[in-house]
Amino acid sequence: MNPPAENVVFLVDVDNTLLDNDRVIADLYTHLGNTLGATAAERYRTILETLREELGYVDYLGALQRYRLQEAPLGMSSPCLLQASRFLIDYPFADRLYPGALDGLQRLRSRGRTVILSDGDVVFQPRKVERSGLWDATEGEVLIYVHKELVLDAVAQLYPARHYVMIDDKLRILSAMKATWGDRLTTVFVRQGHYAMDTQAIAAYPDADMTIDRIGDLVSMEWPQGLFDAGAST
Repeated sequence: MNPPAENVVFLVDVDNTLLDNDRVIADLYTHLGNTLGATAAERYRTILETLREELGYVDYLGALQRYRLQEAPLGMSSPCLLQASRFLIDYPFADRLYPGALDGLQRLRSRGRTVILSDGDVVFQPRKVERSGLWDATEGEVLIYVHKELVLDAVAQLYPARHYVMIDDKLRILSAMKATWGDRLTTVFVRQGHYAMDTQAIAAYPDADMTIDRIGDLVSMEWPQGLFDAGAST
């Protein structure tokens, strides 16, 4: 039996929306440079980008594994490489939440069901959501897909609603979801992180329905009239 339909369901991205993932990556590269050297750090960066293009999401642990296989085909690796894996697994993600992120989620939850909707792998991304405190902040309402914009039917089946609000730092994702859901969706573009500041990429897509400069703005955000009225059209 399908769950009853909600009036409004908020869908919220993680990386560079609630959590400063650019800072996480910068810390990782610094760690790799200090432990493995600048050349190795740059090689890892290249592998990470190649893997992102292949998979459609950033696979940090997968890139470490590929680096290991390239450097030591028989599976042997230096202790420093193992430390890099521990660095990621034990990273203090809660320290990288944007100011106001948890308050913003709390505000959303006071207005409607609120769900984390993120792209990523099936191991590291849930770990990030958990260690950052976002899992508890949404009481486990967490969805992680390879390409979230391509699985909206699955999202709607799990969280049926009259209307959806998607909050994301990638205008490409927002535009793709809007093309599928149309007036059933309100898109909110958060101008944080390097994707949101890429003027060339932004120019390739139509504006979101709403734009905010930082995730903390959700606390005092004014929503369109009628959005929370049951049965209202949007």
